[in-house]
Amino acid sequence: MQPEIAALIRPDGLLALRVTPKASADRIVAEPDAEGGPRARVHVTAAPEDGKANRAVVTLVAKALGVAKSRVTLVRGATSRDKLVRIVE
Repeated sequence: MQPEIAALIRPDGLLALRVTPKASADRIVAEPDAEGGPRARVHVTAAPEDGKANRAVVTLVAKALGVAKSRVTLVRGATSRDKLVRIVE
């Protein structure tokens, strides 16, 4: 588990993400959001078509946190770069 990413999960299990599709490599980094709070920046190589990038985001977040993909659910932002995912215990 990446500790800096796990620390960004809110007590209600939500994690704010900013996604960059069609990146050169899959990776997650922590950064401040527009309000100065923390969020994760997720870079995925998948294109934003037919949900490919969303599936890649879920897979990458699950791998980074060391949880099953079924425990990571997209709550908001299916067609947006700003997404909100829920990590289920």
